[in-house]
Amino acid sequence: MPVLSNIFFQGMGSERGFIAAQKGDFTTALRRWIPLAEQGNAAAQFNLALLFEYGQGVTQDYKTAVKWHTLAAKKGDAFAQYALGMMYYQGRGVAQDYKTAVKWHTLAAEQGDDVAQITLGSMYDQGHGVAQDYKTAVKWYTLSAEQGNAFAQYCLGDSYAEGQGVAQDYVKAHMWWNIAGIDGKSDAIKSRDDLAKKMTPAQIEKAQEAASRCIKQNFKNCD
Repeated sequence: MPVLSNIFFQGMGSERGFIAAQKGDFTTALRRWIPLAEQGNAAAQFNLALLFEYGQGVTQDYKTAVKWHTLAAKKGDAFAQYALGMMYYQGRGVAQDYKTAVKWHTLAAEQGDDVAQITLGSMYDQGHGVAQDYKTAVKWYTLSAEQGNAFAQYCLGDSYAEGQGVAQDYVKAHMWWNIAGIDGKSDAIKSRDDLAKKMTPAQIEKAQEAASRCIKQNFKNCD
């Protein structure tokens, strides 16, 4: 059976449930994870929640997924905190609740989860569950971008191009869109090229040099 690329299970060493799930044997994974989850193992609880969330080895059941995500999230598991935040954000298994989504995304983001950071930045950007705050959005975009998250890098480009949360700066916008494009965000290339039409050759050269320097610095201290 194929491994599903849209599900990221937590590794549990040589634990057989994890190995089985990676091979697509979700029935075995389920059998291995249930007793561990019931004993309070946070990684098993998170993994079990994913099986119910995606309907692998079991009938898809969002409410049960929320139950297990919640147990793991309350133990401080960042993956579960992010996943639970998304369940509240999208209203799957629970009533849609942006404020609660912000709560769980914040906990995961503070632990360094780059996907939670970009999601939280987007929520501040759009004013979902919090007062709209572009500066705070940029803060979270930056932390995620520094971990190499291409979507966060793209969003930073937007922030600099529009002057939202930061002073408008075409050079930095071009730089971040260039980096995002290199990191796989294809639509960033179009944004970069459209912006280049408004820039001088000297600005473009400066932006390209900044992008190269930023990449060499592993995306740290690029602003």
